[in-house]
Amino acid sequence: MSSILPDAKREAIAAVVSQTVRETSVYDIHTHLYDPAFGELLLWGIDDQLVYHYLVAEAFRHFDIGFEAFWRLAREEQAQMIWDALFVENSPISEACRGVLTVLNRLGLDANQRDLPSIRKWFAEQDSGDYITRCMDLAKVRTICMTNSPFDELETPKWNAGFERDERFTSALRIDPLLLEWDTAAPRLAGAGYEVQADFSGRTMEEVQRFLRDWAKRMDVLYVMVSLPPAFEYPADTQCSRLIDGAILPFCRESGLPFALMIGVKRGVNAALQLAGDGVGKPDLASLENLCSGHPDNKFLCTVLSRESQHELCVIARKFRNLHVFGCWWFTNIPSVIEEMTRMRLDLIGMSFTAQHSDARVLDQIIYKWDHSREIIAKVLTEKYLNLAATGWEPSGVEIQRDVEGLFGGSFQRFLSR
Repeated sequence: MSSILPDAKREAIAAVVSQTVRETSVYDIHTHLYDPAFGELLLWGIDDQLVYHYLVAEAFRHFDIGFEAFWRLAREEQAQMIWDALFVENSPISEACRGVLTVLNRLGLDANQRDLPSIRKWFAEQDSGDYITRCMDLAKVRTICMTNSPFDELETPKWNAGFERDERFTSALRIDPLLLEWDTAAPRLAGAGYEVQADFSGRTMEEVQRFLRDWAKRMDVLYVMVSLPPAFEYPADTQCSRLIDGAILPFCRESGLPFALMIGVKRGVNAALQLAGDGVGKPDLASLENLCSGHPDNKFLCTVLSRESQHELCVIARKFRNLHVFGCWWFTNIPSVIEEMTRMRLDLIGMSFTAQHSDARVLDQIIYKWDHSREIIAKVLTEKYLNLAATGWEPSGVEIQRDVEGLFGGSFQRFLSR
């Protein structure tokens, strides 16, 4: 049989893939958003979009103002400076800038007027509850997984008091301070009534597990997660490694919760930029391999920050079914790298991964992050289905729908329940 498909067949497959990817709702499995009950902690609106660390870092390449002077400005002044530098005085061509414009366009606003005060006025007139629904509908996001830390002094009072959950928002338990700042985390646990010792003696590991159990229940979490530096090693004679062995992995096995590792961020490369000051490094993924091979009864989620690490991550995932790869994180969440990563993952691990997560810190961002990602995912999937069809194996619409649902959260949910 000829490997050349008729144009009509190619167009038909491309149309089905494009429509399916565009219309299938997603489970956004990692964000920094909050349940509406958290009030002002859930960021949204034009000023929060502009004073976002992606744009702050970019704008400082044009600013003459000092870091401290900038941070002393009111938020509206900061937003105006960023708007002027990146949208008025230069073409807003970067992915972060284009994202803001995509959001405005999809909301029906005319950003071409370059009129930031009128845009701000429009957002000020919106009802927050209605706006959340509108953003989720535009992005076709059915569920948002938050990132919640029991060490965050702004959000823990809300958890302690209790509140009525919005069923569209689920939770992940973030434990960075526990693993990376034990010397300061231990006194906080002790002060909360957990019998822990700085040197891990006595009942420390049992009590850390009790701490995790208490918070996992309170938050009703889907997984436990940590963001790790490129220097992360496992196994190693470090506080982090000892806690993983003595508390994290036993708790996750007992509860059936995956342990999610987001590896490769170098914190505070330029601390004066605050959240915008973090960088990237290439980790040794032998540590991930050691976790997966040494603990086959544990489940692991992983995404890595450096582009150079993506191939190795896929190869490890081929070897260990207790590892689920997800999303294009932070510096890899740009079109050229998303395309490369998606194609690589499909080539190496088929449909057994989650194609994307928004990592959104501002609600509005789910609109552009999913719009832009869908376009790329549809392009890559079309290529793959055309390759299949050229062999004589023609995917049906039902099969394409099944596959896309898997990439958009179904595979993740099956992994959770395994």
